[in-house]
Amino acid sequence: MRIGIPAEIKVREGRVALIPAAAAELVRAGHEVFVETGAGVASGYPDEGYRSIGAGILPDAASLYDRAQLIVKVKDPLPEEVARLRKDHVLFSFLHLAALPALASSLQASGATAVAFETVEEDGRLPLLAPMSDIAGRLSIHIGTTLLHRYHGGRGILLGGMPSAERGHVVVLGAGHAGGNAAAVAAALGARVTVLSPRREEHERMMRLGPNVTGLPPYAAEIEQAVLDADLLIGAVLIPGANTPKLVATSLVKRMKPGSVIIDISVDQGGCIETTRPTDYENPTYIEHGVVHFGVTNMPGAVPRTASQALSTVLTPYVLRLAADDGLRDPVMASGVNVAGGRLVHPAVVKALAGK
Repeated sequence: MRIGIPAEIKVREGRVALIPAAAAELVRAGHEVFVETGAGVASGYPDEGYRSIGAGILPDAASLYDRAQLIVKVKDPLPEEVARLRKDHVLFSFLHLAALPALASSLQASGATAVAFETVEEDGRLPLLAPMSDIAGRLSIHIGTTLLHRYHGGRGILLGGMPSAERGHVVVLGAGHAGGNAAAVAAALGARVTVLSPRREEHERMMRLGPNVTGLPPYAAEIEQAVLDADLLIGAVLIPGANTPKLVATSLVKRMKPGSVIIDISVDQGGCIETTRPTDYENPTYIEHGVVHFGVTNMPGAVPRTASQALSTVLTPYVLRLAADDGLRDPVMASGVNVAGGRLVHPAVVKALAGK
């Protein structure tokens, strides 16, 4: 199969779907690999690295989409990328269609088959989403620590505190890959951490991070109490393929401490905090009701080399499966199909976009 790796064009997105070592595995399996010039540069992989393993370097996106059958990229396609799709194309990338009805419509109109990283499921896991969630969770604390600085509009506190000074309170909604990593980094910094999750085993896992971590069920009263005391609130809730439920209402955000910070990692699925809206790394924050909000939808794009290496590791075997004869009939790969034959086919996405 002819596999194309385009350069990402989303604002400040430096990742590449497959690094040269991963692309080499595809070439070794007998596939033709084409890479848009410069696709790996922001991740530290110049064209020569791809050329040396037998990939073809193409001068622009038009050439790449023209040659390739399978398009493997990182982020959801922008309108100019969707316009290049044909009926015989298979697109394999993050999509997050539940929060992007216009993209869902345009993908249906293209006639292409669209397979979403975030809905590929195997043995009850979401293997392609996990590493990016891990990174986003860790980044959320690094970013939150900075946004709490006074000159960013924050409360002017150090999360881990100091002798004779109080430590900050980090509240995490969700204890999956993103939430668990956020809690681990916050705990290591010495912050007081509260994790709200529906499962007792997750409470136990979070509390093993240290004596400064508490796990609680997400009852409305527990959420309210934790949010009102939070210095940094992390949203990390996920329902695969579906819109994220709103766990924190605007009325509650209005009562938060002035200068507190919200980072909603789940923003690309609609967000779990009502005042969240998507932003990008050029304009990452806004202040609403006295609270600093961060809603960047491609958080791992800030650390493209780390993120590209991590993504390539998990992605390569699934690209090989998808590129095989009848790859779309593979039950695991079929679980990731969101759009096929001009219609939405993933049940959670269909439900989320019903009537939109």
